[in-house]
Amino acid sequence: MFGSVRAWSRRHEKLASALRVAPLAALCALTTVPYASYTPPGGGPYLSVAGYLGLSAVLLAPLLWRDRPLAAFSVVSLISFGQWLADINPLPANLAVLVALWAVAYRCSFGWALAAGLVAELGAFLALVNWDTPTLGMFVSGSIFVVTIWLTGLYANTRRRYLEGLEERAERAERERDQQARMAAAAERARIARELHDVVAHNVSVMVVQADGAGYALDSDPEQARLAVKNISKTGRAALAEMRRLVGVLRENETGGTDYTPQPGLGQLEELVRGSGVPARLRVGGVPGELPEGQQLAVYRIVQEALTNALKHGGPGVQALVEIEYGGPELVLRVTDDGRGAAAPKSPDGHGLIGMRERAGMYGGAIWAGPRPGGGFEVLARLPMVKAA
Repeated sequence: MFGSVRAWSRRHEKLASALRVAPLAALCALTTVPYASYTPPGGGPYLSVAGYLGLSAVLLAPLLWRDRPLAAFSVVSLISFGQWLADINPLPANLAVLVALWAVAYRCSFGWALAAGLVAELGAFLALVNWDTPTLGMFVSGSIFVVTIWLTGLYANTRRRYLEGLEERAERAERERDQQARMAAAAERARIARELHDVVAHNVSVMVVQADGAGYALDSDPEQARLAVKNISKTGRAALAEMRRLVGVLRENETGGTDYTPQPGLGQLEELVRGSGVPARLRVGGVPGELPEGQQLAVYRIVQEALTNALKHGGPGVQALVEIEYGGPELVLRVTDDGRGAAAPKSPDGHGLIGMRERAGMYGGAIWAGPRPGGGFEVLARLPMVKAA
């Protein structure tokens, strides 16, 4: 029940603050009629009904500052001290000092709570000074009342911090549980993928052996070669099915169907550069060699990610240049732009550079990426020229 009340008060802070002040405001309103007929002895300073209501409102209004308990306590204390200096008798609204004291003890640190408690004790002493016949028992009774409210606020503060700690630990435990579940699922997918990889590798090895045998028997024993080709076809279909299962295991949260569209390669680089959204040019040097489809896809994705980074972080009017140099033992890929370079904001959740390094590392290559000395950004990739099988 208390949790529901606390949650409701968080959703309706202003209304909850008004409800906390409402009992004291009702007390002040109920005592208006007796105060109007009250005549102080000795003819001292006396407020009219309008003054009574006005001073009460001024004392109660700071209690609505729920998020500023120190300011509320300071204002109420200063008004009450001014009231004491003006020799105006205490009013029911002066209990606002105790309400504000409880709020300070509940919301603030112990140092501020102790200071507020000492101020409240001083106020109780000053109120008794103007009493007709103050006694030590009256001061002790008033002090006990003030200390009780102060300790109640401290206890509520400790309880609130304890509950907040429990909620934080529960949320952290829930996050850790979800993370452990994701890690366990990823580990299980990796284990299944390794097993399927072994199956696929075995099938491919069988296909290679049978293809070699069919090549040797093609002239001498056509029937045996025909049987080997049939076995190759059967084994290839099985390997393809296992490969699809392998890809399905490695993909998370896949909702669409299988895409049989060929993966892009070096032949689609010009189209990629034209449609990248960045004014870019493609410059090719040397004679392209026959690269495996996987390595061509890696080059394509590196260029795609570099152009995407230029579009996202290069700033307005950025232009890019994609250069590919064939020849020698390696392929050199360079993507440069004239954007903001080092001044570009860092993306806290970006994994583009990591992905590029992983793609290059798969084929024994390396990636360097960083701001250029003259401005702009550069991505430089070097990949060994692996001949297609």
